[in-house]
Amino acid sequence: FNSLNHDMTLPEFKFIWYMEYSHRMWGRAVGLAYILPAAYFWRRGCLSRPLKGRVLALCGLVCFQGLLGWYMVKSGLEEKPDSYDIPRVSQYRLAAHLGSALVLYSASLWTGLSLLLPRHKLPETKQLLRLRRYAHGTTALIFLTALSGAFVAGLDAGLVYNSFPKMGERWIPDDLLAFTPVLRNIFENPTTVQFDHRILGIASVTAVTALYLFSRKIPLPRRTRMAVTSLLAVACMQ
Repeated sequence: FNSLNHDMTLPEFKFIWYMEYSHRMWGRAVGLAYILPAAYFWRRGCLSRPLKGRVLALCGLVCFQGLLGWYMVKSGLEEKPDSYDIPRVSQYRLAAHLGSALVLYSASLWTGLSLLLPRHKLPETKQLLRLRRYAHGTTALIFLTALSGAFVAGLDAGLVYNSFPKMGERWIPDDLLAFTPVLRNIFENPTTVQFDHRILGIASVTAVTALYLFSRKIPLPRRTRMAVTSLLAVACMQ
């Protein structure tokens, strides 16, 4: 209000306040959904020793995620006397908050599916090992693409260019490496951040398509084939 929105009304403030409040309450509910059942099943002796370690790690990650969220929001409330721009959170902390959320979600899903569904005992052929490596590499690329999206959001980089596939009238914009040192552009130059996100997005869709086409050449269980096909569908929709 002091820096930018001098004409904000109380109902308008309440709207953004309740968005933040709901997000915090939802996060705390997630924490309880982890910790309370974990304590119950632990006390009942339902957890094996390896699963205990995984449950502790997941509960710790939930708490760490909440701490990161507070640390991120704090950066948006700090006074920046050298900046007259729109108040916003640090793009580095936003990326860390999103990244930890993705790790938490993926680990939870992996743990749940490993308990609910029996593991397929497939012959370790060269093609299957290569498919597994491709899948892991594609996962890493998608994760990196999502993190680059956090930098786009943190810097409002999506507002710089709104044309595709070109950025404005050029394939490679003039201000791509405007900052010094050069490495700073990757994390702080809105043009470079948007450019990198586009390249990573295209690379992710290409990698998912290649993974799907390669999987068609290998005899796979129905569940695995459905997973790869769903991955391609979601990538195209995204």
